Amino acid sequence: QVQLVESGGGLVQAGNSLRLSCAASGRTFSNYDMGWFRQAPGKEREFVAAIRWSSGSTNYADSVKGRFTISRDNAKNTVYLQMNSLKPEDTAVYYCNARHTWMTTEYWGQGTQVTVSS
Repeated sequence: QVQLVESGGGLVQAGNSLRLSCAASGRTFSNYDMGWFRQAPGKEREFVAAIRWSSGSTNYADSVKGRFTISRDNAKNTVYLQMNSLKPEDTAVYYCNARHTWMTTEYWGQGTQVTVSS
């Protein structure tokens, strides 16, 4: 059974940092892109960042470039999202995602709340 378990969310003031973690289990993710998405109240879920597990190549939404960093720890089967210089508009539920690179298989975590106060 595949599980993606997010942690690390919370309430922070603008300008501060948080690190989200996504612990992946239940299968090998070497053929997956691991990503973070977010959904703010009243808005659609949007892409934040992704990393290809095999190569480590990364991709970011323009809104977070230069502030957020996605990384992975192969030994721990965990993906991280380091979020610096947080802004109130970063407030959302953040979801971990695993998407197979050439098949339609996809998994989601349950989400973790990030709230940034001004």
